This record gives sequence, structure tokens and C-alpha cells, in this order.
Amino acid sequence: MSTARRVCIHETGEPEVMRLETVQLEPPAPGQVRLRQTAIGFNYLDIYQRQGLYPLPLPSGLGHEAAGVVEALGPGVEGWRVGDRAACINAGIGAYAEARNVAAERLVPVPDAISDEQAAAVLFKGLTAQYLLRITHRVQPGDVVLVHAAAGGVGQILCSWAKALGARVLATAGSAARCELARAAGADIAVDYSQAQWVQALLEANGGRKADVVYDSVGRATFEQSLDCAAPFGMVVLFGAASGPVPAFDPELLGRKGCLFLTRPSVFPHNADVGQLRAHAAELFDAVARGWVPARVSQRFALADIVAMHRAAQARTTRGSVVIVP
Repeated sequence: MSTARRVCIHETGEPEVMRLETVQLEPPAPGQVRLRQTAIGFNYLDIYQRQGLYPLPLPSGLGHEAAGVVEALGPGVEGWRVGDRAACINAGIGAYAEARNVAAERLVPVPDAISDEQAAAVLFKGLTAQYLLRITHRVQPGDVVLVHAAAGGVGQILCSWAKALGARVLATAGSAARCELARAAGADIAVDYSQAQWVQALLEANGGRKADVVYDSVGRATFEQSLDCAAPFGMVVLFGAASGPVPAFDPELLGRKGCLFLTRPSVFPHNADVGQLRAHAAELFDAVARGWVPARVSQRFALADIVAMHRAAQARTTRGSVVIVP
């Protein structure tokens, strides 16, 4: 039997509720593999779950994505060998760990062109961008897309990938400096949505043309403006609620704003099937290899420094992709 350190919470709250514990790892059960993790991804969802905004049964681990090496196979596992490089997502919460047993069907192969750190940094965010750009609204050359919170991890990927697909990319962010990050990621126009009259400024800068699709992860603070930025028969995609959930509204509003389409998709249902998960991950990793999707790791934190890492992320002092190293 093997041991591994992992982060566990027994109550919700501030970063200090996270504890680093040593646990015994049973041999992998049927259908499982043991993944020795070399890089762990961070997403702001981890903070929401630690705080209790998205309740978890306690005690609980944290984290949704990691990359590493297959260390052991459970009975009945096919298609994997000890020593294979792999990444996992949606394999049960608990990726903040040195090693863990996960369902083999939640693993995706990591190609030689992608490092473990890149895979861990980009998988969750990149698969989110993948379904938004390739499934929810399949972006075509000449489309106008609007990305809110474009300086964030998913936002920068959306800007870069949409630009590579031939779209004209409009962006919003919360400061002049963050607008510069959005432009560097591929946005043609970026405006500060903390400023009054930002909708008018954005549309004027784009010659009055509205967006075919609006990607909104902010929610309450931007929803009504998102409707104003969408072209007639356009689509508004709510995929997050960083400022809080959108209040209840009369669906007739969509008709008054231009016969708009509204949807609220999520990454996990889009990747529930193992075949879909691996096909989507392969498309993502191909986009990374082509340079369409940024997979730069800007900061690394040791697993033992997880409290400091969450403090920094919560204070918004981290930039770009953060990776946790066991």
C-alpha cells in the first residue's frame, strides 16, 4: 500500500481551512488507475468550493485537473500502460494530491508536444473554451465574438482561439491593464467594463456592429449589457457568475432585444462521455501545439504552500495560469 499527501478541508471558509494530510492509497479498484501527479491545475472554482459557495460533502479534497504518469492499473483496465503520461478532469474532486486512484475513463493521453505543466494548466479552462467556440456557437471566419473577463484564464484562451478561427474579437476587462492583456491575447478591441457607458464605447469602436455571440462568465454585473451587445438573432452564452447569478427576468426581454438566443452550458456535461472527452482534449491539445491556445505557466506553488496560493488568487495578485507542484 502506498501513501500520498493531499489537501483536505473539514470545514469551509478562508484558505486556512485547507490541511495537508498523508493518506493511505489502496491498490486501484477495477476500472481505475493510480496517477502519480506531477502538475495540478488551479481554477477559481476551487476557491468557491473551499468557501462553501458551491457546497461539497465534508470532509473533501479540492481540485479538478492534474497531469502525471500512470503508476498502477486496476483489474480490467485496457488502453493504458504503466509509465503512460496522462491528464485527468472531472475524476472526482481531489486533484490537490501527490497521487490518487481515478477512473481510467476520466484520463486523456498527453501528447509529446505538451508538457505535464501545460496540460494541467490548460485542460479545464481549455475544454471550457473548446465547447464554447466549437459546440455552443461554432465560430466561423468573419464572426464577431465578445468575450467578457477577457484577461482571465478562460478569457485569454477564448480571445486567442477565436482569433485563430478567423473571428473579430471584442473584449471587456476590469481595468486598463487587464484590457492590455486581452489585446495581447488576440482581442481586436478591449474596453474597461468598470467604466460608465462602456457598451457605447465598445460598439462605436467596432463601427456599430454587434456580436454574433457573447461569452459572459461575469453574470449579474454584465448580463443586461450582454443583451445590448448581441446582434439580432445572436446568442448570449452565460457560463459563469463571477459577479453573482443573473436575476430572474421575463423571457420576453430576449424578443425585445432582437430575438436573441440565451444558453447556460457547462464543461462537465459536454465531456461526460469518454469518447467525447478524449476527442475534445485532442482538439484542445492540437490547438495548443499550433499556437492557437496559450498554455504558458506564469506561477508555480508547492502543494505545501496551498494556503498562500489561495490567498494570492483570492487577492487577484496571480496572473495567467497557476500550477501546483506536488
